[in-house]
Amino acid sequence: MKALKIMFFLVSMFSVALDGCKSQGSSPLKARLELVARGFTSPVALIDPRDGSHRLFVVDQTGLIWIITNGNRIEKPFLDLHGQIVELNSFYDERGLLGLAFHTDFAANGRFYVSYSGNLRSGLSKEEWDHTTYVSEFTVSTGDPNLGDPASERVLLAIDKPGYNYEAGHIAFGPDGYLYIATGDSVRDPSVEAGTYAQDTSSLLGKILRIDVSGTADTGQPYLIPANNPFASGGGLPEIFAYGFRNPYRFSFDISDSEESRLFVADVGQAMMEEVSLVEVGGNYGWPIREGTTCFNPQDWSRPLESCSTNGLSEPILAYIHEGDLSAIIGGMIYRGKALPEWNGGYIFGDWGRGNGHLFIAYPRTFDMGVWKISEIEVSVPNNPSGLEQLLGIGQDENQELYVLTKAPGIGASGNTGSVYKIVPTDQ
Repeated sequence: MKALKIMFFLVSMFSVALDGCKSQGSSPLKARLELVARGFTSPVALIDPRDGSHRLFVVDQTGLIWIITNGNRIEKPFLDLHGQIVELNSFYDERGLLGLAFHTDFAANGRFYVSYSGNLRSGLSKEEWDHTTYVSEFTVSTGDPNLGDPASERVLLAIDKPGYNYEAGHIAFGPDGYLYIATGDSVRDPSVEAGTYAQDTSSLLGKILRIDVSGTADTGQPYLIPANNPFASGGGLPEIFAYGFRNPYRFSFDISDSEESRLFVADVGQAMMEEVSLVEVGGNYGWPIREGTTCFNPQDWSRPLESCSTNGLSEPILAYIHEGDLSAIIGGMIYRGKALPEWNGGYIFGDWGRGNGHLFIAYPRTFDMGVWKISEIEVSVPNNPSGLEQLLGIGQDENQELYVLTKAPGIGASGNTGSVYKIVPTDQ
């Protein structure tokens, strides 16, 4: 059991940490955004296939995947799935085309994977269910490496969702060669419901899943289950890797010379806090028992419970309170590039923001509480006096340099204001 005063001490500490270097009297970290491409609608992910081509693949929520090569966007999309995704709400929607991952041997086999919100499977009641999320395998078209073959789709997973919110949707291959899939704790009415699936190990919702896509041609199965998944032998669904998430929008892996692989998962909060956790196999990350470091109150989201049972729950490595227009963490990754050596080893992440987004860096603290210190990065955007616009995602190229995905302020997936920027030093 944790006392509320202890939790609010931690929350206050996290809040102070947002001032980072400024609070210690040192110069704030700065960076400049260099425009790479624009004209997207709602770019939510940027992926490098690691095939030596130096192409960047941009996922647009509206159902299109674009290729940027040599600083230019190829005119024809790599893959067009806009006819297969649900019709998106004009005012706000978390559904759509949300994830893209390239097979670890993509250069040889041309296999890639997407996650998208499709129409509800037949036979299910629209009064109880909203849509079905599909995780599918595709292959590159024969004779053209810049075109995916839409007819090659092979559905691996079909996950039915009761609501349009808490969609998550990110997918990526881990260093172990397995495919990781993020699912949100979907609810029918997000205005009154907080979600109940995340703690239910008989549901795939509110989880990080892990499956093996190798060798399936020989078995006839859509995928295999890694033997060390926590419920591979029973007690829960075998696809589950970790659970207790609300909306794990983005995750990333980090491998350094001195450390084993680490999985960072950014989980969007309900009403008070955003958080990032270092996720391990079989871990329970607390939702809806906790939101960040507070005991979540399902009857009053703005007033945490004084105490709750935290037995078996894993602590986040960083968390912060919603302040002003800070509203949804979009995740990020450990910086291992060369352009900004002073950032090396820092976790670069962003917050969506209803108006303008925010970019942060976090480092482990020297004491053993497990929480990381957060500092905001001052970002300049040439020819854009409003600065960093609404921040939708952070991507990484083959050289481990970072990119941000933005669109003009507003909450709908419409228009063509979506842009891709590279993060570079201010003097570059």
